[in-house]
Amino acid sequence: MRLKQAAQKWLIRSLDDPIVKKLARNSNLTRTQLETLLIDILAENISGKPLKYDEKARLRLLAVSRGAFNRTLKQARLNVIQSVYTIILLGYLGVFEDTRLDPYLEVANKLHTYMKAHRALGKKATDEHLRIINMLHEELKTSLEQLSRPRTMSENL
Repeated sequence: MRLKQAAQKWLIRSLDDPIVKKLARNSNLTRTQLETLLIDILAENISGKPLKYDEKARLRLLAVSRGAFNRTLKQARLNVIQSVYTIILLGYLGVFEDTRLDPYLEVANKLHTYMKAHRALGKKATDEHLRIINMLHEELKTSLEQLSRPRTMSENL
């Protein structure tokens, strides 16, 4: 029961993060698929032992059968694989050399910096650290909102 509470607390915190919400809203994954994929990939790290699929299914925020969990997991994995193939295809065709994609790469780098700083500070953050992280967080949210518009890719940024 403690594992379920810890996993669900982590899931809620992760899925309610404003940056995760924005990224997920513009991804190929539904919220349920993202939740299921996170449980499949990370639940064993939380539990410290291998888990069976019926155990993973019970970790969902709204418990489902093992079959429903597995169907959702299959859909999520397929969406991730298709997204990776899309990135590989665009790279192969030279699309990433186009400067219109630079803002997306910049946001990815800022997000990496934000997460690295956030994890490094942990619970020992000063008010100044928190202020800087909040500013970076807001800047990331604004950038993601701008980049999530479909016309952004065709505009000369």
